Amino acid sequence: MPIARPLDLGRLRARPLAERRSLTDAVEILVPLDAPLREVTPAVMASADLAAERIRDARRRDAQVILMYGAHLLRNGAALLVTDLMEKGWLTHLATNGAGTIHDWEFAWHGRSSESVEDNVATGTFGAWDETGRNIHIALMAGALRGEGYGVALGRYIHEDGCDLPAADVLNSLVTQFAGDPLASAASDFLWAQARFGLPAGRWDVLHRWKQASILAQARRCGVPVTVHPGIGYDIIACHPMFNGSVVGRAAGMDFRLFGGAVEGLDGGVVLSVGSAIMAPQVFEKSLSCVHNLRFQEGRPPVSGHSIFVVDLQDGGNWDWSQGEPPKDSAAYYLRFCKSFSRMGGDMRYVQSDNLAFIQHLHARLVGR
Repeated sequence: MPIARPLDLGRLRARPLAERRSLTDAVEILVPLDAPLREVTPAVMASADLAAERIRDARRRDAQVILMYGAHLLRNGAALLVTDLMEKGWLTHLATNGAGTIHDWEFAWHGRSSESVEDNVATGTFGAWDETGRNIHIALMAGALRGEGYGVALGRYIHEDGCDLPAADVLNSLVTQFAGDPLASAASDFLWAQARFGLPAGRWDVLHRWKQASILAQARRCGVPVTVHPGIGYDIIACHPMFNGSVVGRAAGMDFRLFGGAVEGLDGGVVLSVGSAIMAPQVFEKSLSCVHNLRFQEGRPPVSGHSIFVVDLQDGGNWDWSQGEPPKDSAAYYLRFCKSFSRMGGDMRYVQSDNLAFIQHLHARLVGR
């Protein structure tokens, strides 16, 4: 039986973004705050009313309001709406997947994002774009030396138009001085990247001309924590010669802990899961379990009084999720994004809606349009 050998990803050829046919323009897709509201069903309007009411109650008691979103919310042009909700204090924590950050960075720097998966996989070019993989890795490596996770590090990188790259002797000193500490491994990864890709010490300037299209940059500006929950091999930065699983994993590990801190403050709060069928339910259930594990050791009660609104285009298996979990012989039982959240305590509501339309209606109710 033949034994598979690992690919040498260092031999990958990454091309400039300018050569890619990008399908989405950042400026064209941005939805203004005063744009006409998209038509929705009466059920969606009722859900937006209830969500706004629960969010107001949560903020009055200083409880967390967490938005967990997939990449399509950004690609559908919701950045200005999400930014306004952050500026007005309605959102206290954001969480997204790796794809959400890749489109975010490309919009902010390139002004465009998205590509044909079918066409570019066939030519071996899908995801192999030099600036995207290079800059996200640099942002994460620099953030690791500051003790920052994925979301904060990349948001800072976009907001501040780059970062400072340490000299090799400084990194060598960190490896020696902090042997056995996570800082040493972070410095070691940076040393590898410097040697392999010729990264210079000093200021690394990367001008992001379209910051208004970046949720990460605006979260940084507003002081709202944002966490990123990627998968190794899920995202196009894995198709880059600089790809380093320890860099991505370290940043994601920090963010998992930070997200758990938000869940700790969720009593009486609200979770909005908008267009994230995999990341949001999977990360939330593990975080909630960790919070309960620590609470019970201290003799404290579980998280309670929270509301969960799950928004997706699928029909929810034609099941009324407010009535609890369906039986195993129902197709609805296998909709993970509904089932997982229905098991997380509190009041879970499923909203079948276009994600941008729901955020538009929610925003209108919260800001008094």
